[in-house]
Amino acid sequence: MSWIHVLSSGLLTTVQDCGRWGFQDNGVSVAGPMDEYAYRLANILVGNNKNAAGLEVTLVGPEIEFEDEIVFAVTGAEFDLALDDSSVPMNVACRADRGSRLEFGERRSGARAYLAVGGGVDVPVVLGSRSTHLLSGMGGFNGRQLKAGDRLHLAEFMPATIDMRHCKNEVISVPKGGGRVRVSWGPHADRFDPCSKLTLQEGRYTITVDSNRMGYRLDGPSLTHTDGADLISEATPIGALQVPASGQPILLMADRQTTGGYPIIGTVIAADLPIVGQLLPGDWLEFEECDLQEAVEALIVRERSLLSLVSDP
Repeated sequence: MSWIHVLSSGLLTTVQDCGRWGFQDNGVSVAGPMDEYAYRLANILVGNNKNAAGLEVTLVGPEIEFEDEIVFAVTGAEFDLALDDSSVPMNVACRADRGSRLEFGERRSGARAYLAVGGGVDVPVVLGSRSTHLLSGMGGFNGRQLKAGDRLHLAEFMPATIDMRHCKNEVISVPKGGGRVRVSWGPHADRFDPCSKLTLQEGRYTITVDSNRMGYRLDGPSLTHTDGADLISEATPIGALQVPASGQPILLMADRQTTGGYPIIGTVIAADLPIVGQLLPGDWLEFEECDLQEAVEALIVRERSLLSLVSDP
């Protein structure tokens, strides 16, 4: 039986897997990783099941002790990493001996890193997922962010088979300070002044401090409704740009509510969501129009890239 011991928790470290899908009609949020690409890459590197639970690390990383021999990988936001005071690379599967300590040092870029460990974190499954949803206290480790002293059980794993598996190509670059992403027009685009689409594309929006895993509040050029800002609640996908009466968009993220009553002018395409997931308050966002065919093609390119990234030594 393998365990990891949290010596220090960092700013916000939670257990996440692919998310709690299939229960949105009952008001249950999906949760899951903010940067799905980096999360999946970490699991590929260590040879895990694609839905194995790992740790999402936000802005300030933890210090972890491995109580048994294990293979691990860290992806996503760029951190200085040290294993027993020796530097270790990101985007590589590394072996840790029993009693070794992994420390997240200075963050170089991005907002969220993902630590995958061989076998995955074995917390209880709640409604089909191990993901932590902080607002409801559901899933993960007792429904909360990790803190010093926590011990996490790991599923059974054979670490010798994939030591030092690494990325043979460049991964999606982590944004520094902001990013430009593509948007497909949403179901309520016709409820906005015709100039609002142009305003959204020509403006620059700043992620405010009043942002979290549920959504990013954006500050920038105001978008104008033509028929009011309230409507009957509808389903809310990740990446949706809701616009309340203030005219300032809210970009919905992993812990989003399942329905919302503000018009959605557009949705960030799936291929660009990893960029958004690596941004933090104070960073900027710019948007450009994207049709459905381009969105699908971009996602295919991203998926092919992910599948071709990893090679064995």
